[in-house]
Amino acid sequence: MAILKILQYPDKRLHTIAVPVDAVNNDTRKLIRDMAETMYAAPGIGLAATQIDVHERIIVLDISETHDQLQVLINPEITMRNGTFEYEEGCLSVPGIYGKVKRSESITVKALNAEGEPFTLDATGLLAVCIQHEMDHLEGKVFVEYWSKFKQSRVLAKLKKNQRSAM
Repeated sequence: MAILKILQYPDKRLHTIAVPVDAVNNDTRKLIRDMAETMYAAPGIGLAATQIDVHERIIVLDISETHDQLQVLINPEITMRNGTFEYEEGCLSVPGIYGKVKRSESITVKALNAEGEPFTLDATGLLAVCIQHEMDHLEGKVFVEYWSKFKQSRVLAKLKKNQRSAM
């Protein structure tokens, strides 16, 4: 297993739309293991393949406090949405930045698991937020892009300042 490099906003590769996975195979499962290791090491609760510059429709997530309940969604598709609410989000590709985003309160998603088997999942609360956030990555969208252009420019300025401080 390997810890992979996470792309940082505003890297243009984060705006690449991911393509469906044709077949779940050993290479797919190795990628999933590497993505999970990367997510846990970051530490985070979700990671889309887009964030590691692999533009396939794969998401790993684990919202458990014990970090032992990994969920894998391959070719996820939201089939139902209910309600709306705001939730404060962060992102491994936008370190140190947090803010509210309006999302569906509950969703139903269909996907394939790591064995390529189809399943349906009903999600609410943090799990629903996490799935929607990661699915945005698969569509080439980063959560800060829900905000005003002014707020986005402030985020970019802060990220640049943080990068200079880290050198």
